[in-house]
Amino acid sequence: MNRSYPNTRLRRTRANGWSRAMVRENLLTPLDLIWPLFVTDGKGVEDPVSSLPGVSRWSVDGIAARAKEAVELGIPCIALFPNTQEALRTDDGVEAHNPDNLMCRAIRAVKDACGEDIGVLTDVALDPYTTHGQDGLVNDAGYVVNDDTVAMLVDQAINQAEAGADIIAPSDMMDGRVRAIRMALEMGGHHNVQIMAYAAKFASAFYGPFRDAVGSGDRLVGDKKTYQMDPANGDEALAEVALDIAEGADSVMVKPGLAYLDIIYRVKQRFEVPVYAYQVSGEYALIEAGAAAGAGDRDALLMEKLISFKRAGCSGVLTYHAPIAARLLHG
Repeated sequence: MNRSYPNTRLRRTRANGWSRAMVRENLLTPLDLIWPLFVTDGKGVEDPVSSLPGVSRWSVDGIAARAKEAVELGIPCIALFPNTQEALRTDDGVEAHNPDNLMCRAIRAVKDACGEDIGVLTDVALDPYTTHGQDGLVNDAGYVVNDDTVAMLVDQAINQAEAGADIIAPSDMMDGRVRAIRMALEMGGHHNVQIMAYAAKFASAFYGPFRDAVGSGDRLVGDKKTYQMDPANGDEALAEVALDIAEGADSVMVKPGLAYLDIIYRVKQRFEVPVYAYQVSGEYALIEAGAAAGAGDRDALLMEKLISFKRAGCSGVLTYHAPIAARLLHG
């Protein structure tokens, strides 16, 4: 196609708001949002996370209230992350298997409050339950072992499914865990429980505030580079995604989001499954800090970043800005 000026004036369709809306290529709605929420013990507790301005840890009753808020805003799904009490953290993270642990109580409270009006996505990894802050079991050499960790994750996933979780989201990056969880869900009769695999999760510098929120940051021994991905690798990300799909993932996630838009795009072009991005805690904090410093308008910054995920090919975005964005979208 040979287009030239003045026959083609690309500014014509930009001249009016109604025209820009007509030709807009990507649309963001509250249905594209998943709201991550942090759970803590107690009743009537709202505990602000200092490194995440505007984000709090909520007791189980508060989580139920946030779920009702999400329903009112048209947000279809919330994601839960527990801040386990210090006394319940162990080297093996066995509290993850307790059917009355913080995560399971929160799942049941949300389902009691909202029924099937909202989906509940649950994190599967051991870092909120371990004394060392790693996502799996650690041997004497300090290495996170794979297969024994997978066995722990399977029991954790079944525990959450039996509590009422709709989407199991293994974030640990152990090899083979998606297949093992899928087989256990099938054998346990949980045929309609989805798996959203953290398929391409990078060893990123953007996770700090999240680790503060779940209480694993200060306790982390070493780093997570032996299982989370090298930020330099793109082809390897596609291999990880391919494996998780083959093992039974219904959808896949790229984490973090903004620094990995190229990965999101490549995954969407290659695979015929829903692709999600996690706009992680560090990304959220940078928007809030930038706006507070006068670098830009907070609402405009967050909405521009969210539409970038849709443009890259995302079916949805996990973002702490979900309720703010939903209100902005409602006008």
